Amino acid sequence: MSTDKRTFPATAGRLSRIGRSVTASTAAAMVVGGLALLAPAPSAHAAASDCEGGRNGFVDISDNAYNIQAKAVTLWNEGIDISLQYGNVNGVQRGWALIAGDVQPGNSVWLDWSRDGGRTWIQCGPFVSKYGENKTSAAQRTSSDPNWVFRACGSTRSGIHCTSPWW
Repeated sequence: MSTDKRTFPATAGRLSRIGRSVTASTAAAMVVGGLALLAPAPSAHAAASDCEGGRNGFVDISDNAYNIQAKAVTLWNEGIDISLQYGNVNGVQRGWALIAGDVQPGNSVWLDWSRDGGRTWIQCGPFVSKYGENKTSAAQRTSSDPNWVFRACGSTRSGIHCTSPWW
């Protein structure tokens, strides 16, 4: 028995060290995993094609569609406005993003749309200006629900710009 006692505690000590190592690794993974759950949710990117032709409740509109401006970002040094517009489209009030002014080829615009007040959103676009023409996103219906919100975003030579706060 004394042999068993000497062998058993040595084995138990090794198992304890292994167990402690596994426990520490598991705890670290749980902490990292838990922190990932606390990070803000990223946007879900929808390709421009996912927002055209009536897909996902969006409708196509003219790239020259101007109506009531809800929010805007003016890039004075570039001569560009990125704005959130809204108006009546085929009998339904809808919102859309517009980039206008001294637009350069490659500038783009998109509409971020959220149904939970901006915590998560769908990015509809980007819609890219090929020749420097004004460009709009597809249009999505508006709602009186305070969680149903929009913002217009665009990319120019100076970076990405979005209207704020959500509308």
